[in-house]
Amino acid sequence: MPFGGVIKESVKDSTPYWPPRVVPPKGAPNILLIMTDDQDYGVSSTFGGVIPTPALDRVAKMGLRYTQFHSTALCSPTRAALITGRNHHSGGNGVIGELATGYPGYDSVIGPDNATIGQILKDNGYATSWFGKNHNTPSFQYSLAGPYDQWPSGMGFDYFYGYMGGETDQWTPYLFKDHTQIFPWIGHPGYNLTTDMADEAIKYMHVLNASAPDKPFFVYYVPGGTHSPHHPTKEWIAKFKGKFDMGYEKLREQIFANQKKLGVIPPDTQLTPWPDGQEAYGGAKLPRWDSLSLVQKKLYAREAEVFAAYAAYTDYEIGRVIQEVQDEGKLDNTVIIYICGDNGTSAEGTEEGTYNTLTAYNGILKLPEALQMLHYEDWGSDKTYPHMAVQCPGRLTRLSSGPSRWRHISAARDRAWPFPGLATSVMSAVSARSSIT
Repeated sequence: MPFGGVIKESVKDSTPYWPPRVVPPKGAPNILLIMTDDQDYGVSSTFGGVIPTPALDRVAKMGLRYTQFHSTALCSPTRAALITGRNHHSGGNGVIGELATGYPGYDSVIGPDNATIGQILKDNGYATSWFGKNHNTPSFQYSLAGPYDQWPSGMGFDYFYGYMGGETDQWTPYLFKDHTQIFPWIGHPGYNLTTDMADEAIKYMHVLNASAPDKPFFVYYVPGGTHSPHHPTKEWIAKFKGKFDMGYEKLREQIFANQKKLGVIPPDTQLTPWPDGQEAYGGAKLPRWDSLSLVQKKLYAREAEVFAAYAAYTDYEIGRVIQEVQDEGKLDNTVIIYICGDNGTSAEGTEEGTYNTLTAYNGILKLPEALQMLHYEDWGSDKTYPHMAVQCPGRLTRLSSGPSRWRHISAARDRAWPFPGLATSVMSAVSARSSIT
């Protein structure tokens, strides 16, 4: 850029010049974009579930509740579409990054021709940050050798605090601060990324507010919950003890009634009859709860408790981030978008659940119940890598509560029915007052 001032032999005859900076319009709203992972239609209390999600409730009450918000059926594609505003194939993410191929639309490279919302807002004077899951950097660029053009910093985000890939252990996460791998759990017993991530986002917004209170922010907040592994704290698990002992059939009916009462499904919607004696979802049967053994009931209820704890724990920490916005006096000028799940729940747990997701990844689809029960008290702890029971292969949507074995609730107009492969998500949003036109 050419110098726009005047340089003479003396200072008094010279005119200084500062290059112009891009400044957002006065009163430009802040944006807090939140998305949880692998949650479904009936998980949250906001949309009829039995798992309390007060943070999502709060956003819904302040703004709008969307019941026909569509995502893709996989993590990387949904996230690429969300941050670029384009079809996921246009952004090179037609499939999750780990399954990328060297063909157009499937190479896991978003590319410079797909500007992200982070880049657009940064170029317009926003402070941009990304907290949590990054499933959009190609896996062959994860190393510190770079290049970093496909890392958050190369996609328009000034600051990144999160993990690379589709999932991570919440007790000892594969965690990065910008381009540097960090290990904050060392020397800190009880560390959990779900809380740490909220702490870091709060600290970031607090320092930004102290440094440049008038500079608008864009915070992309995407925690790991409730993707496997399910790692809530023991205190959160204890809150749900016995909450699912009634079995998945009664829970299904309860959530269905809740959804009608809330109006998130039409009042004339009918609940699909239980498929007795039928095979569904690629051959997996749907046994009645009363037909299960006492060991199976105890195990499956425990799985649901841990899942519910993780969902509630994640929402609680999201609530702390939202509260920071209010504490800074910026709630009335912040657009908050809270998406409940980038897709439906997934099938790493196979039909019966597993205390170690990696078993399914290695082709071990069934574990002895005695072995499962051996880890009953460990489920969800740093000793396990758990995933809930699912009822069929493939990505599933519209769960009534967590594990797919606990049934699927659809928001179809006339019937609620189990169906694999779709991706109807739910979202709540509240708009900053100054941005409403």
